[in-house]
Amino acid sequence: MSVSKILISQATPANQAPYDAIRQKYGVTIDFKPFFVIESLSSREFRAQKLNLSDYTAIVFTARHAIDAFFALCEELRVKVPDTMKYFCTTEAVAVYLQKHIIFRKRKIFYGTGTPQSVVALVTAKHKGEKFLITTAEGAHNEAITGLFAAAGLNYETGAFVKPVSQDLKDIDINSYDLAVVYNPADLKALQENFPDFKADKLKFVTFGKQIVNELESQGLPIAISAPTPEVPSVAKALEVYLSSL
Repeated sequence: MSVSKILISQATPANQAPYDAIRQKYGVTIDFKPFFVIESLSSREFRAQKLNLSDYTAIVFTARHAIDAFFALCEELRVKVPDTMKYFCTTEAVAVYLQKHIIFRKRKIFYGTGTPQSVVALVTAKHKGEKFLITTAEGAHNEAITGLFAAAGLNYETGAFVKPVSQDLKDIDINSYDLAVVYNPADLKALQENFPDFKADKLKFVTFGKQIVNELESQGLPIAISAPTPEVPSVAKALEVYLSSL
């Protein structure tokens, strides 16, 4: 199989140097196009989950979108976030983003190293009595973190605060591409919504993340190479490895 055109389902990155090197070395075209955007749930959509935000004493954030959505919904629903609320974040970057909405130094904020395990490790003995709300995206698979919370015997619930919204992709000729890089099941959903007759005749997928691998495998769609792994920690490296093998 020869590869001449690659589609990456994200916005054009600020640093294109790794992709420019691939373009030059292999003579391929690489296009960037976000397949979906993240939007906050409306108050009506959120209320359908029958969650009472005042019931929780600790909240888990995995992304900045969820932070914005949480505080916007609290304001819209007239829920006062107590000063005693504890915030558990997957990374320092997510935790620092809380400054947009709260006075950082006056709150109880904890952050991990990017993995679900690192978040659960933050819940020491003095936090085990908290009632946790794990913020999620609509339709997301959350077993990686909820399984750990359950195994630790923690009192938790999940609540969707944001949703993926498919973008209009009809301005691209999907059949002209040989590889498509996808990161999220919502990428595949957007692809199928825009091209209901799509068949992966020559198109193969490069994946980044476990969730999208599972989704593609369940639908029998071809995966050229998966990342991240110790050998291919990035999408650019995955493309380099795959193209060099042809």
